[in-house]
Formats: sequence, structure tokens, C-alpha cells
Amino acid sequence: MKSKIFLALAIVSLGAYSCVSPKKLQEKEDKIAQLTGAYAELQGKLRDAEDALGKSKSEEDKASEKAKNLQSSVEDLNKQVEYLRANNNVVLGQLKDLSVLSGSQAESIKKSLDNIGSKDAYIQGLQNSIARKDSINMNLVMNLKGAIGDLSDGDINVKIDKGVVYVDISDKLLFKSGSFEITPKAKTVLGKVAKVLAAQPSIEFMVEGHTDSKQLIGNSNGIEDNWDLSVKRATTVVRILQETYSIDPKRMTAAGRSEYLPLVENNTAENRARNRRTRIVILPQLDQFFNLLEKK
Repeated sequence: MKSKIFLALAIVSLGAYSCVSPKKLQEKEDKIAQLTGAYAELQGKLRDAEDALGKSKSEEDKASEKAKNLQSSVEDLNKQVEYLRANNNVVLGQLKDLSVLSGSQAESIKKSLDNIGSKDAYIQGLQNSIARKDSINMNLVMNLKGAIGDLSDGDINVKIDKGVVYVDISDKLLFKSGSFEITPKAKTVLGKVAKVLAAQPSIEFMVEGHTDSKQLIGNSNGIEDNWDLSVKRATTVVRILQETYSIDPKRMTAAGRSEYLPLVENNTAENRARNRRTRIVILPQLDQFFNLLEKK
């Protein structure tokens, strides 16, 4: 289709050459070139949108597969419990017939077998808690990506790793170089994240500051070193979330990781830019699992 359009334009241009001045002809050719460039740009944006959609679908499929595997494990465990229950009476009868076992010993074994039911409920509770946590995390990630949607993955990235949700924000969105002074765009970015966090009041999180390995020159703006810079950046973000967006301070922890937890090696300018980031870590709700363990 594109080639046919260009051919038609070329024929029209040649036919009109004799009655159009060189200046107007040049203007028309410039317009054609401009439209061709715009068309190529739109094609590129369409491919980027299709790639983003495919990535989101892949993450959704992985979550669904994980849920299926978890359900399969629960079903296998239930089958084992039912098998033990079904053979309970048979085993007890056989044991009582053995002269080496007394009545009290058989009764003790019976009580042990009776505990299978409570163990089953305990395991089921743990499985339900894990499934609920995974569901909450996936919902949280999708809400964060929806709120942040207009920013590229190079500037802000949301992911789940080993059951923990991470939000990485590049320093160029939040801070001026070598400083903990906030940029004008920072409050817009943090406002989008705060909106999702505010909707989940039971979730606690930690704000981590990360730097590259490049050392600060002198005592820059009262900053002693990368440790100091990473901590000050984390506390700056926490204060904004508290004071501007009314996030409960009891839900937040501020921490500095300096240069010691890089995403990639600090061997190029591009890699150092990736390592300079602020990370929001959604903390797992371990108290729920501890409560289950106490009820064991």
C-alpha cells in the first residue's frame, strides 16, 4: 500500500512538473518526505505498544501457571490425608493384635493419627495465606503499572521477585545529580505511586536509596559519601510520601544501600545510571504466617 501511494505521488508530481515552478515542486517533495517520516514514526510507536502488551500478557500467564501449580500441590496433600484417614482403623486393629503393644501404646498411636485432621487444617491455612498473598501482590503490581503507565521501563520498573514487590525509580526522575534535592517531576511520579499505596493501608514498605560506585568529590552539599547520599535520598522520599500524600509514617522504613547492591556492574556510564535508583520494597506480611505457626 505504501509503495502504491509513493508511485501515485510520483506520477502526479511528474505530470504537474511543466505547470509548477521549481520552488513549489520542491515544497511538495519536502511535504512528501515529512509525511513519510511521520508514517515511519507511527509504525515504530505501534510496534512499541504491541511489545508492551505482549510483556504484560506474559506476566499474567506466569501468575496463572503459578496458581495452578499451587492448587495441584494442595490437592495432592489432601489425597494423602484422606488415605491416612481411610487406613486409620485398619492400622489400629493390626497393632492391637500384636502382643508387643499394650493398650496404652495403641491409644497413643491413635491420638497421633487423630492429629492428622488438625495438621491438614494447619497446612490448608498456610496454603490459603500464600495464595492470598500472591493474589494481593499481583493485583498491586497491575495497579502500579496502570498508575505509572506513561513512563518507560527504563525510568521506572515494577516487578515481583520471590514473592516481594519491587518498584525501582531512576534517580533522574527524582533527584539532581549528586544531590538529595528533589526535581520538579519527582512529586508527580511519587504521587502516582502514593495513590496505589494509600489504597492498601495494611501494606508496609521500605524506601531504599542506591548509588553507583563513583565517589563524590569533596564534601558536596554537606554529603559525606555514597552511604550518606543514599540515606538522605531515602528519607527525602519518605518525607514527601508522609507530608504531601499523607501516607502513615508507621508504614514506612527509610534505608540507604549506597553502592553495594547494584543491578549491573558499574563499568559504563549507562550501567552506572541504572544503578542510581530509589527502590520501594513492599514488605511481606510475616505476622500472618507467625499467627498460623502459633496456632499449630
